[in-house]
Amino acid sequence: MKQVARNRVIAGCLSSGLALASISFSALAADNPDRLLWGDTHVHTSYSFDAFLNQNHSADPDTAYRWAKGQPVIHPYNRARVQLSDPLDFLVVSDHAELMGVIRAIDNGTAELEDDSFWAGIERRVKTFFLQDAIEKEAGRSFFSKLLPVAGQNPGEDPVQDTNNDISNRTFGDSTVTETKAWHEIVDAAERHNDPGKFTSIMGWEWSSIPTGANLHRVVITPDDGIKAKQFLPYGSDQSQYPEDLWNWLEETTEKTGARFISIPHNSNISKGYMFAETNLRGEAITADYAKRRMDYEPIVEMTQIKGDSETHPSLSPNDEFADFETYKFYIQQEWSEYKPTEADYVRSALKTGLNLQNKIGVNPYKFGFIGSTDAHTGLSTAEEENFWGKMAKDSTPETKRTTAELDSQQPSGWNMAAQGLAAVWANDNNREEIYSAFKRKETYATTGPRISLRMFASWGFDAADAQAKDFADIGYAKGVPMGGDLIATSDEAASAPMLLLRAVKDPKGANLDRIQVVKGWVDSSGVSQEKVFNVAWSGERNIDAQGQISPLENTVDVKSVTYDRNQGSAELAVVWQDPEFDLSQRSFYYTRVLQVPTPRHSLYDAVALDEDAPEEAPASIQERAYSSPIWYNPS
Repeated sequence: MKQVARNRVIAGCLSSGLALASISFSALAADNPDRLLWGDTHVHTSYSFDAFLNQNHSADPDTAYRWAKGQPVIHPYNRARVQLSDPLDFLVVSDHAELMGVIRAIDNGTAELEDDSFWAGIERRVKTFFLQDAIEKEAGRSFFSKLLPVAGQNPGEDPVQDTNNDISNRTFGDSTVTETKAWHEIVDAAERHNDPGKFTSIMGWEWSSIPTGANLHRVVITPDDGIKAKQFLPYGSDQSQYPEDLWNWLEETTEKTGARFISIPHNSNISKGYMFAETNLRGEAITADYAKRRMDYEPIVEMTQIKGDSETHPSLSPNDEFADFETYKFYIQQEWSEYKPTEADYVRSALKTGLNLQNKIGVNPYKFGFIGSTDAHTGLSTAEEENFWGKMAKDSTPETKRTTAELDSQQPSGWNMAAQGLAAVWANDNNREEIYSAFKRKETYATTGPRISLRMFASWGFDAADAQAKDFADIGYAKGVPMGGDLIATSDEAASAPMLLLRAVKDPKGANLDRIQVVKGWVDSSGVSQEKVFNVAWSGERNIDAQGQISPLENTVDVKSVTYDRNQGSAELAVVWQDPEFDLSQRSFYYTRVLQVPTPRHSLYDAVALDEDAPEEAPASIQERAYSSPIWYNPS
């Protein structure tokens, strides 16, 4: 049963004298994206050094694509036959540019390095052995942590200075030939598996800058073909750890080859205050030129993944009862350091910072859409709680989830990791060009795993009946702008607040929905950024109070049987909502957060399988969710 919110529902049509919103991505109905695609832009295979050192010796790019297509494959660690329950529509194999394929090649004797003598080969194998031994002794630690110093958290200071991250040359000598061979093999696998209209393979890699433990990683993708991809070797953080240098290389490579690129930041939650700061990495104030380049190359960010959720943190959003979700508190560095969340680490506060910067310099560098992905290093894109195979191959069994951490709160374990997420794309067809276009216009959203269908439009021209219309999307495109777009007021709209047309439909195989929320951010008349979460549609007969709160649903998860009440919640929620606190003079953004009813977390499945209590490192249940890309309101 569809439940329409009783709070601020639009009762009738607005005056015909009101002009419609200025539409950034206007299109005729026939051209409106009507196909929902599901994918993962962030999967590592045995060609990534840290994946190989963590016991993924066999899941190569071909394995990753076969898994994503729904075919059975062999798990690289436990050797079981495993399979994805529902195939994906697209996948990016994003192996690290640094030492791409090198550790794998050393192990199988095919490495072509600077010194190929007998004794050099022995030395490399010994180094590989000790690196792998160190990784196994420090559960969840990155290979980078063995090479980088520990740092404090001093946003505004340059963390790259005096930090040498030239991994390839420092550890194994010049590995360019081996890396090039590996990249060509990765490209060839993508070309073999690309099947336009049915399944899309997109080429990419990870640029893994992590100066002094501050995570600044990006996944870089190109929608172009293998002919162009083989004209370059992926740019790594061993060449530079500054994002501006990455963008410069992307620009130069486009000029040389014609290849196009998008850079996708991830795990801002552990960036130590650097990912979305008001300065660049060198501590210099962000300029309009910097902001424009960042907007151009980074139109989307990875909101949620295995190493935690990056929407917000309870200390940053104390009035948000759902802010403490899959909070990950472990920096990627050799020695433990207390986790200190900052506004520059999380996406919601970054959106607010972007509004402030736009008021100051005229350009918003943090005007991005959302996706989710996994960052799986198993070659297996697993975002399902009941079918989660861990971040690293060795984390694939209940017994190996804890490994040497043994309830040490200073170290992550397989249970601290989250089984998430997925990238959702609204497109006309399943091919590289359509998916790239959706990324660029930000008509995307993130989920933590469930395949929740979500639409959001904004306008001044909706009425209540539009929420229940069969041609919901056509109405949204005809009257307003979709997620990722801009809403610009004209004088005709000055007397009223904009409206959001929202619809969410449950995953056909998943749990029902608890509620739809709208998250608003704005800059007030004093120049201070603000935020508020509105409950706009919900399941059941719950009432909203004077503070806009509704009572939580009962958690029906049975910790003994790993079941829950599948009748709880609604299969679909839809509403037209109007902002009751709108100020036409203030820049603002809106995005939608959809919550499922509580369901069992992967850690509970493991605990019951082991005939143990739920692990202390993680909760037994979870409220999975979806996040729409924002829509920005701009005063005329």
